[in-house]
Amino acid sequence: MTEFIQFVAVLLAAFGAVSLGWLALGALLLPGECPGRMVIGGSGSGAGLEQTVRAALWLRRTGLWRGEVVIEDLGLTEDGRALARLLAGEGGVSFTGDCPDRI
Repeated sequence: MTEFIQFVAVLLAAFGAVSLGWLALGALLLPGECPGRMVIGGSGSGAGLEQTVRAALWLRRTGLWRGEVVIEDLGLTEDGRALARLLAGEGGVSFTGDCPDRI
């Protein structure tokens, strides 16, 4: 029974060491001072706009991406613009405003 406990302990230690190495490698590969800008185009009632913005914010919170989220008006309705303005209240999210309809 003692050998089994030792085996599990070694297995957990190896998994922890690999996880720490993976995190260190990820930190080295992530660009340091190169923030990007994600432009999300919204049209119509803004279907899927909230999910897309929340996904981008999740990437930023986890440290996988650094940058600003911009919602661009590509013909949003009034309901869509209201949703975009609400999402623009989040930190690091901006809304380009009420642009004329584009073809």
